[in-house]
Amino acid sequence: MTDKSRDWLPGVHTAPNIQGDPDGYEIENRALDPDGHLLAAMQKIYDWQDRLVVDLGAGTGFYLPVFAESARHVFGVEPHAPSRLRAMRRLSDLGAGNVSVCAGSAEQVFLPNQSVDMVHARFAYFWGPGCEAGLAELQRIIAPGGAAIIIDNDLERGQFAGWLRHLPASMQRDQAALERFWRRQGFDCTRVMSEWRFERRADLERVARLEFGPEAAESILAEHSGDRVGRVRIWGALPDSLIMQ
Repeated sequence: MTDKSRDWLPGVHTAPNIQGDPDGYEIENRALDPDGHLLAAMQKIYDWQDRLVVDLGAGTGFYLPVFAESARHVFGVEPHAPSRLRAMRRLSDLGAGNVSVCAGSAEQVFLPNQSVDMVHARFAYFWGPGCEAGLAELQRIIAPGGAAIIIDNDLERGQFAGWLRHLPASMQRDQAALERFWRRQGFDCTRVMSEWRFERRADLERVARLEFGPEAAESILAEHSGDRVGRVRIWGALPDSLIMQ
């Protein structure tokens, strides 16, 4: 299928991992946070029970059923058409009637002003400076009293941070600069120690190659044994002061 979303949706970026190997990315999602630390921390920031939730950059919809268990309704917003179709099949198989899968991007969500309670974005678009247009769209759609939760990698702590240092210098990000950016935007950051826990070593190797490419992955895997990887995440809740009144 030819995906032309970039022709008409602003702020769309190619995601080579999930778009290039959606089955491998499914393995990655299943391995993430097996003890539920991220989910518990998210619920402390904002309890989405009986709320309207947007999963922004929903991909193939892995997290949509998680929110649908207690939310009033969930909108999965995703620009990539093949990923949306996989998300729709997932929800149809589960019979999840309180979820809608919608075309859209971080910079253009086709929902009314102040119409949702929470937006969740995980490894999608919001990588610091340059994402201001998407933040403005969050402010537009989130109702007073709502929240935005952005999940990203910590670049300093945990085994995964060490893996990231194998990437070329042009792909490195400055953790301190990122934290300054998010605090200027009004976000509070929380670190949550989590991990990837794979069923077998072969799955870890597949995901490492998917995320880092063959050259960096080989050096990473040569120094890493086992099927677990410690990871630390950063995320923030958007305070009421940034919500449009």
